[in-house]
Amino acid sequence: MLIMSYDTVMVIVSILVAFLASYTALDMAGRVVNSTGRAAQAWLLGGGFAMGIGIWAMHFIGMLAMKMPMMMSYNGPLTLLSMIIAVAASLFALWIVCYGELRWPRLSYGALILGSGVAAMHYTGMAALMLEPEIIWNWGWVLVSVVIALLASGTALWLAFRLRKGAGRLALLRAGAAIVMGFAIAGMHYTGMVAASFPTQSHMMHQGVDSDWLAILVAVVSLSILGITLLVSMLDARMQARTSMLASSLAEANRELAQLALQDNLTRLPNRILLEDRLDQAINKATREHSRFALMFMDLDGFKAVNDAFGHHIGDSLLVAVTERMTTSINGHYTLARLGGDEFVLLMEIEEPNEAAVTADALVKLIGKPFNISRYELNVSVSIGIAVYPGDGVDERELMFNADAAMYHTKNNGRNGYYFFQPSMNTIAQNQLQLINDLWLALDKSELRLFYQPKYTAPSGPIVGFEALLRWQHPQHGLLSPDTFLPLAEKSGLIISVGNWVINEACRQLHEWHKQGHKNWSVAVNLSALQFEQNSLVDTVMTALEKHHIPPQLLTLEVTETTAMRNPDESVRILTALTDLGVHASIDDFGTGYSSLLYLKRLPASELKIDRAFVNELSEDSGDATIVSAIVALAQSLNLKVVAEGVETSEQQAFLTNLGCNSLQGYLLGKPIPPERIHELKEFIKTQENESAEIAR
Repeated sequence: MLIMSYDTVMVIVSILVAFLASYTALDMAGRVVNSTGRAAQAWLLGGGFAMGIGIWAMHFIGMLAMKMPMMMSYNGPLTLLSMIIAVAASLFALWIVCYGELRWPRLSYGALILGSGVAAMHYTGMAALMLEPEIIWNWGWVLVSVVIALLASGTALWLAFRLRKGAGRLALLRAGAAIVMGFAIAGMHYTGMVAASFPTQSHMMHQGVDSDWLAILVAVVSLSILGITLLVSMLDARMQARTSMLASSLAEANRELAQLALQDNLTRLPNRILLEDRLDQAINKATREHSRFALMFMDLDGFKAVNDAFGHHIGDSLLVAVTERMTTSINGHYTLARLGGDEFVLLMEIEEPNEAAVTADALVKLIGKPFNISRYELNVSVSIGIAVYPGDGVDERELMFNADAAMYHTKNNGRNGYYFFQPSMNTIAQNQLQLINDLWLALDKSELRLFYQPKYTAPSGPIVGFEALLRWQHPQHGLLSPDTFLPLAEKSGLIISVGNWVINEACRQLHEWHKQGHKNWSVAVNLSALQFEQNSLVDTVMTALEKHHIPPQLLTLEVTETTAMRNPDESVRILTALTDLGVHASIDDFGTGYSSLLYLKRLPASELKIDRAFVNELSEDSGDATIVSAIVALAQSLNLKVVAEGVETSEQQAFLTNLGCNSLQGYLLGKPIPPERIHELKEFIKTQENESAEIAR
């Protein structure tokens, strides 16, 4: 027999190729499982081809590692057939691993097919050697090699199945498994080579494929295919990882957006949107099961005063503390939601109305206890209105409306308590709702009016301007004062549109007076708290001034002291932006709020307006006189003009003039009248001038 030896380097290369082929097989199994449709089919075909080429390449590199005293050549068709067998066996192996459960019968069947395919590939490749006489086989070693092929195939299938899914340390585990599979494949090959003996007189035929050329072909093709396959797989894995990370981030962002969309940002309670959904579910369940639930509309009493006095940050902390108290005291299945401001709604399942009464009573007592916020002890109470389904409403809108009506009934009857809805409460509530609906149409129907109350240079003239006062000429209820409808406008959000209309209309009327020759007249407009906080306020004012050609200094915007002190820093910013236009700012109702003289000094206002509450009972020896004197002195020290409103007697007129008030307004001097009656004020002025002239004579 011919003596054979092996090139150590080539043997190592063949084993490394076996490792690479094994790792490719494991990685392709993962690609197939994690893909769907045509992508999975592409990975299956590509992976089976790459794995088969790798196993086949390992075989021929091992053959080329064998040193014999003659030049070897191979039969081309048989060599190609051995490669096809390797690819087919590999495709079958991936299909076994990636589709279905790998139970013992399936594993055994797969190992038999794959092992037989690998053995067939090996011995077909050996048969491709163009040698005479033929190889002598040791059938004992042949059997051992086949057994190794079967065991190696079973091990490969099991490892590939176990490692086809997962993350984290998966690449390291696959590398370890590839080493085991590579040694098994190499062991099968070299065991098969031990089974082959070559007779001494053996010689190669001078035809077929030259071994040197085949070596180059096998090395280049197999390594290229395996390398490209693994590179594509790694790029795909990285893309999938990034896609997965992006999908995870997007899912997290969607969860956060959903949370923001359905929760109140301050208290983390459900908001109106989520409450409406829960209420709809409760109605469906109660209808289906013939059960009951209670809807409680709650409004904090005294919260606005706390918010105005101590600032929004204290008010927000108080709302959070109220929420915590309520959530720790309510039992059973319920939804507690915040609608905004100091309005809360409680939806709870009940067996009988008395359960709602017990819960409401407990909440009233709980909220009535003092709250320690920062360094302050704050006291608020709660007014609750209760509507019970199905008796007090059949849908979400009716239940909410009736619970709200019951809550206002509680407020009108002393607050700090609760009432169940009664049909009689609906009259007031329905009237308010109708009034809100009418107010939506009032602007379009030109039903809003501005009356003008003159402002006189103290003591009695001349007229320096007017204060614009809003009225509503309702088609059914007649002329309505602002006290009737402005609270509803603020609650519904209409106050912004109404306020913008007032600014524009006042500027339009002032322009008319200027055309009539009253060039020095000015107009003052009151700003609501909500309107004052709008980002578009400066643009609204600027547009009205430009549209009606009004000099900015002839428009005065009046902001109540309470509104200005709600957020002093922001008030300074807004008023500065307005006064930079040339508009005058006036602090209205001065003395009735909780002023900070430090911020008052910073406010870019040009005048203070003394509230009528101090003027009504004004006399020289009264406490109000002391307060008014102090206000006038403060204003003068800050170089602010002083306007006193509510002047109704000549004594008040004389006293305020002597104190140093710059302007006066009130019923004594002139009531609010529509613009078409301003000529009556002119006659009044002429009469006063004539009387003064006669007295002088």
